Amino acid sequence: MFVGIVGKPSCGKSTFFKAATLAEVDIANYPFTTIKPNHAVGFVKVECVDKEFGKQCNPREGYCISGWRFVPVDVMDVAGLVPGAHKGQGMGNQFLDDLRQADALVHVIDISGSVNEKGEPVEPLSYDPVNDVRFLEEELDMWYLDIMMKGWDRFARSVMQEKTGIARAIGKQLSGLKVTDKMAEGAMKFLNLDIEKPDTWSEDDLKRLAVELRRITKPIIIAANKIDVPGAEKNFERVREAFPDYRIIPCSAESELALREAAKHGLIDYVPGDDSFNISESAGLNDKQKAALEFIRVNVLDKYGSTGVQQVLDSAIFDLLKYIAIFPGGVNNLADQHGNVLPDCFLLPEGSTALDFAFRIHSDIGNSFIRAIAVKTKRTVGKEHLLKHRDVVEIIADK
Repeated sequence: MFVGIVGKPSCGKSTFFKAATLAEVDIANYPFTTIKPNHAVGFVKVECVDKEFGKQCNPREGYCISGWRFVPVDVMDVAGLVPGAHKGQGMGNQFLDDLRQADALVHVIDISGSVNEKGEPVEPLSYDPVNDVRFLEEELDMWYLDIMMKGWDRFARSVMQEKTGIARAIGKQLSGLKVTDKMAEGAMKFLNLDIEKPDTWSEDDLKRLAVELRRITKPIIIAANKIDVPGAEKNFERVREAFPDYRIIPCSAESELALREAAKHGLIDYVPGDDSFNISESAGLNDKQKAALEFIRVNVLDKYGSTGVQQVLDSAIFDLLKYIAIFPGGVNNLADQHGNVLPDCFLLPEGSTALDFAFRIHSDIGNSFIRAIAVKTKRTVGKEHLLKHRDVVEIIADK
């Protein structure tokens, strides 16, 4: 599973990416700073279960601060997309191909309107960020449609003659975009397309199908970046009104990056996603540093409750993709063979069962599954038991 960070050049994508991962990347105010995609590990925030057992966890991956478990996810910063990307403009084909295996997209937009459609600096509030949301939708939809349209007439006739099933055929054709047979079948039913006669579908029918499959396989959350620029809040409200179906989160990537770097160097105590921070007594900050932190406190944290960066990642995983966090553990012992308490936390799709979890740990455990125990209640459950967010589960398997 990985999350793709997308948007036009110079909107703050790389700053958002670095703030979310603290990876070293090029950040500059000119188009196409990022040419090759940057991969790094980001983290989603889960309330840790350790305190419910009176313990302190020892994560094998990620970390835990002040009762919050940070679970790793793969994040990729893709070079800036420009209008016409699906036609190859601005190296668009390469950048779109980088997104093929993304499970969800974070669309970083410059909500202050200080960068035009080409990624060039303009006067703040002079560009309408509503255009950016529409542009990305159109590029992604046309990308899917272009792939589907390649040899469509021959493809449709072949499906009818060989009676292979249009859902299976489309699933195979778009498998590189993570489209499955089941997804294709559901989308066609939702759109009331005649699955028996795909050769009668119009170009508009194909586009509607492409849009639906893109929505399913590449759900988008919008990071309304640079919300701290004076006047940006009005743009934020307009974008929310224009796209009521989107999750749109006010965001200041620069502020989050500054806070995480300060915390990394021991200058402040800060938990990513929190609405406040404390300056360390031994920090020895100069007046400029104090003023910068005070600006973030007053203009971002006090106003919006967070910088938005952590909330965007959390929402992408838990709201868009609907994953849940599950902790392996034993009723009589929460530690592994090395004494690490609750060392692991796995992200699974909502609707996962105890058996799914067993296979997620290891295929041998799944194949030899006998039963599971819900550790919090000490109740024995079967393989079809549906798991809930923050469950602690012990798997009993045949040795």
